Amino acid sequence: MITKERKEELAVQFGSSASDTGTAEVQIAIFSQRIINLTEHLKNHSKDHSTRRGLLRLVGKRRRLLNYLIENDIERYRKIIAELSIRK
Repeated sequence: MITKERKEELAVQFGSSASDTGTAEVQIAIFSQRIINLTEHLKNHSKDHSTRRGLLRLVGKRRRLLNYLIENDIERYRKIIAELSIRK
């Protein structure tokens, strides 16, 4: 689970303010953090299929947001994947 403080840190880093959680970059960063947390959880609990399903849904949501950025602003896309070290 991502804490409120961590979410605010991501919003400040990738958005314009601490309450800016609506932009695509901030949402991608938050999804990425949650994906990292769930991946660590699944390393220890390999038979937790409901968490695996949730992880796959998050990956899909992040992929759709990245596709949105590709279509609308390629520079924002390149910047976010470079900062988060996400590969296509």
